[in-house]
Amino acid sequence: MDLLLDAVVIGVLLGCFYGAVSLGLSVSFGLLDVPHVAHPAFLVLASYAVFFINEHYGIDPLVAGLLITPVLFVFGLAAYRLYYETFEKRGSDAGVRGIAFFFGVAFIIEVLIILQFGVDQRSVTADYVGKAWRLGDIRIPYRLLVAFAVATALTILLTLYLSRTFMGRAIRAVAQDQEALRLMGTNPIRIKQWAFGIATAVLGVAGALLIIVAPVEPTLDRAYIGRTFCVVVMAGLGSMTGTLVAAVILGVAESIVLTMFGASWAPAISFAMLLGVLAVRPQGLFGRRS
Repeated sequence: MDLLLDAVVIGVLLGCFYGAVSLGLSVSFGLLDVPHVAHPAFLVLASYAVFFINEHYGIDPLVAGLLITPVLFVFGLAAYRLYYETFEKRGSDAGVRGIAFFFGVAFIIEVLIILQFGVDQRSVTADYVGKAWRLGDIRIPYRLLVAFAVATALTILLTLYLSRTFMGRAIRAVAQDQEALRLMGTNPIRIKQWAFGIATAVLGVAGALLIIVAPVEPTLDRAYIGRTFCVVVMAGLGSMTGTLVAAVILGVAESIVLTMFGASWAPAISFAMLLGVLAVRPQGLFGRRS
């Protein structure tokens, strides 16, 4: 029973981390319908940028993540513009060709990381990395507590932005009725470009959490494709709070399976849950947000 309780507690904290790394995809894929399969590759790229800043300048990983956020925002603006001009602007086959485009982008990012940093794992140094807090018989790593706090804050901030600001409401509306936005004098393409920039900028902090929670390697993005898409689809496309809840469900399920059956079974959980949700409730646990 103690072992199961430990697995649940760690699973909740791990799930909040999954929520943080999935929030950007919840915007780009959930609200904008962009088949952004390169999202995990962008995440790993952000982690290596955080590693570089931490190693060379001794800056805390979370602060480094905030520092690269503006750069990632501009990168996101450029990436969406390229995607739009090349695929989305040309018609209905943007989905399939867009997937191929983003897979290509992910492969290029992976190769560039290998050329610059090699294939070895990289990690960061901080006061809270490698330490733990004991709650009775349960040992909780500080890195997971940091991920929990940051993921909760990110979810609240992004939810408030999308619901309380004009640009946020426009982002929610652009996936529903672009013509209505045009009649209001708003360019839907610029709204989507702005939204994609935000989805990419969030990865600055998410990438910092990724390398805080565990060392990173260039091919780590492959392990997060299933997890992030599972979380977003299970939540209901575009639901920020749903993303966090779905991530916690996934984190607890992975932790219990890891504890009871071993590490080899854990990676399959996200795909199994994704197939189950698509079969039973395709709209997700919270439905698509309007």
